[in-house]
Amino acid sequence: METTLLSTPFPSSPHTLSSQTHFKNPFYSLPVKPQTPFKPSSIRSAISRTKKEETVETVKQQLENCHLLAGIKYKGFTVQQFQQLRATLPEDTSLIVAKNTLVLKAIENTEWEALKPCMKGMNAWMFVHSEEIQGAIKPYRVFQKEKKLENDFAGAVFEGNFYKPEEFKALETMPTRAEVYGKVLGALKSPASAVVATLQAPARDLVMVLQAYVKKLEEESGGQ
Repeated sequence: METTLLSTPFPSSPHTLSSQTHFKNPFYSLPVKPQTPFKPSSIRSAISRTKKEETVETVKQQLENCHLLAGIKYKGFTVQQFQQLRATLPEDTSLIVAKNTLVLKAIENTEWEALKPCMKGMNAWMFVHSEEIQGAIKPYRVFQKEKKLENDFAGAVFEGNFYKPEEFKALETMPTRAEVYGKVLGALKSPASAVVATLQAPARDLVMVLQAYVKKLEEESGGQ
């Protein structure tokens, strides 16, 4: 006698089962989204931008109460020479190295913008915070001669006017405060013709003479 096995089909399901959906595979993991690679260049760019902003701000601070701003051709200078030069300058004279583009940004829309013609090559910048222009330039000339440097001034701005390297003689021969005082005292003790000659001096010298005379009168009145 034969036995017949009956097979009953399972009801159909709307969901298809698989080993991945029905059973949790401990060795299966979802794909991980790749992370953006670390870019140190972005940090360097931020630091560079910050340093540039700091340089521009430093230049602006140096321009406060500045009487003369001059550029010195920096190419060929050694670090040691630069430090030695700094040590020879008066206390009221500062010397810094900054890119032309940053200095130009700092002097934009100011009287110092006249310095544009010497924005070429590498420059060191001399800020003179004193009326003693001659006394600020002379130490560099001495240093230049001692070290036999070919580096010359690239240009300067004084009282809003630009001075080319060949025009520095006018700046280097400006009278010192002591010379102005001597001229005032000499004029006061001399005949009227000497006073007239003093008053006919160049406008810049005349202003300095009058300032010295006013100061002298103030000191005399204050002592009474």
